Amino acid sequence: MIWTEVEPEPAPKLGIIGWLRLIVRLLIYSILTLELFILWALAMLLERLIGGQKASGAVVRLWARVGHTLLGLRLEIEGEEMTHGGALVANHSSWTDIFVLHSAAHIHFVSKSEVASWPVIGFLARVTGTLFIERNPREAKRQQVQLAERIEGGDKLCFFPEGTSSDGLRVLPFKSTLFSAFHTEALRELVWVQPVTVTYYPPRGKDKRFYGWWGDMDFGAHAMVILGLSQGGRVRVTYHPPLKAEDYVHRKDLARAAGEAVRAGLHRTLGEKYEETV
Repeated sequence: MIWTEVEPEPAPKLGIIGWLRLIVRLLIYSILTLELFILWALAMLLERLIGGQKASGAVVRLWARVGHTLLGLRLEIEGEEMTHGGALVANHSSWTDIFVLHSAAHIHFVSKSEVASWPVIGFLARVTGTLFIERNPREAKRQQVQLAERIEGGDKLCFFPEGTSSDGLRVLPFKSTLFSAFHTEALRELVWVQPVTVTYYPPRGKDKRFYGWWGDMDFGAHAMVILGLSQGGRVRVTYHPPLKAEDYVHRKDLARAAGEAVRAGLHRTLGEKYEETV
C-alpha cells in the first residue's frame, strides 16, 4: 500500500439492534437474490432466443438497487452517464461499490481474478458479466484483446484504475495498464473514457471512513459491520465529462487526466457540507 500510515479503527460492536438488523437484512437479501436470479436466468434465455441485453441488464440493476438500499445507503447521482460505448473509470473505496455502480450505470465490471473466488460476490460477479483480469504481466496482451472485444461488442466496461481500494477519503494514483486497450488502432478513434467519482457519507456519528474497506481488513467482518450498523448513509456518484482516447498521445496521459478528474470530484464532494453528515 502507498499510504501505510492510515490504519482502520477497531470494528465497532454491533449490539443487539445491530445483530437483529444484520440477520433481517441477510434473510431479505438472500430471498430476493434467489428470486432475481431466477428472473435473470429467464431474461438471459429470452435474450438468446430474440437477441438484445436489456432484460438481463434491468434485472442486474434491480438487484443492485435492492442491495444498496438494504445496506442503508441512499444513492445520489450527479451529472450524466455517457450514452455511447467505452469505459467508466472510478475510484474504489469498498466492496459496496459493486452495488452502487451497477445501480447507477449500465456497465460490466472489470475486476481482479481473485474476486471470482469470493463467496457470494464472486458468483454474482460472474453471472453479471464481469471480466476478470489476472495481475500477471504475461497475460497483459491477451487481456487487452479481451477488453477490446468487449468494447467492440458494445459493452460499457467499468474498472478501478487504482488497483486496490482505499478508505474513501482519497484517490490513489491511477495505474495505466488497462488504459492501453483504448490505444489500439481499432479503438482509439472510437472509445471514450468517462471518469466517475464515488463519494460516501457515513451515518451520523460514524467514522468518516465507515464504508471504506482496504488493506488487510477482513471482508466478512466489514460486511457484518455495514449490514448491522449502516443506517442513514449516503453515496454520491458523480459523472464527469468523457475523455476521448485519441486526444491523448499515451495511455499514461489518459490515465492521469482521468485520475485528476476523479480526485477533484472527490475533494469537491467531500467538502460540500460534509461536516453536517458525520
